[in-house]
Amino acid sequence: MESFIRLQMLSSQMNLEPAEESAGTRLPQSQLPGCFTPKQKNAVFVYPAQLPNGQHIKLLKTLLTSACERDCYYCPFRAGRDFRRATFEPEEFASLFMDLHTAGLAEGIFLSSGIAGGGMRTQDKLLDTADILRNKEGYRGYLHLKIMPGAQYAQVERATQLADRVSVNLEAPNTERLARLAPRKEFVEDLIRPLQWVHHIWRTAPSHTAWNGRWPSTTTQFVVGAADESDLELLTTTSWLNQNAGLQRAYFSAFNPIEDTPLENKPATNPLRELRLYQASFLLRDYGFDLEDIPFGQDGSLPLKADPKLAWAQEHLNRQPVDINCAERRELLRIPGIGPRGAATLIRARREKRIRDLSSLNTLGIVASRAAPFILIDGHRQEQQLCLL
Repeated sequence: MESFIRLQMLSSQMNLEPAEESAGTRLPQSQLPGCFTPKQKNAVFVYPAQLPNGQHIKLLKTLLTSACERDCYYCPFRAGRDFRRATFEPEEFASLFMDLHTAGLAEGIFLSSGIAGGGMRTQDKLLDTADILRNKEGYRGYLHLKIMPGAQYAQVERATQLADRVSVNLEAPNTERLARLAPRKEFVEDLIRPLQWVHHIWRTAPSHTAWNGRWPSTTTQFVVGAADESDLELLTTTSWLNQNAGLQRAYFSAFNPIEDTPLENKPATNPLRELRLYQASFLLRDYGFDLEDIPFGQDGSLPLKADPKLAWAQEHLNRQPVDINCAERRELLRIPGIGPRGAATLIRARREKRIRDLSSLNTLGIVASRAAPFILIDGHRQEQQLCLL
């Protein structure tokens, strides 16, 4: 029971850190195995998550320790904050997780840690835990490992050999902004460089040395609004990492003040801003948009009243709608309601016959009501009410 209490303590703030496509809430107790007592069920934080391959799993999100020597201004685990800390040793944690996994409670794991004894020592603890899970316990499930500030190349390389996903929390988009949040972190040396190392390993190391013969995906996280950064700053860094460090996903976490931290009186960030950043980042990653295409305001902010793709279409396609029967993939992806999968399906369908009406688009998985104001079918505009959300 004592180990479950510690797990509760270590997991209690993990909803603040996005991981995978998590729904952000614990699984209902009714879904947890009957072999656990009510108190044990209440101690375990497992989240429904969708992996990059589309698989849905129960993901345990937790820390190895909540002890931390860093004093990041926004963090509930910062040094000097008065609360009860908890720690697991690698062997102990691996055994506990395997009990949860065997019982069907947790199918995957997201494992991070506070920094205790320096970044290198903390990274060794995370690697030891992963090594025990993989090579002693025989765990073959999903494993997301956090890379600590101060980790060395050999440690990052070992993480890529054990994990399905690795991540580095940038928190802020550049050196100036990071200094307002985490004055003891070095933006380039501690955070950017490990992501570049992972990318280098992908390109140079033999794939058979990777876990299951494939290299892990990489992600990062930004705390949105805590350092007064602009959306343009956040997306400039995201775009650069996509292109130069092979970043698969950027997560954006709207700032919420935490009591007994230096930023406790700073207003919370509008959650809608977080949503718009996700939408814009997908345009950069998956839709062929450049930063210059994103409709930033003069202050570098994204519009809140409309998603950025719709805002772009209203400005560029209202007067020049796209012919749905002859547009290239890049043009199709600029149309609201059409994503990469829908564009591919539409192009295949056009080889068989021309698209004649909006109902045909719906059958192809396209949101015709969103696309209608910006397209032509057989030379004619399709009148539909424009959705602003």
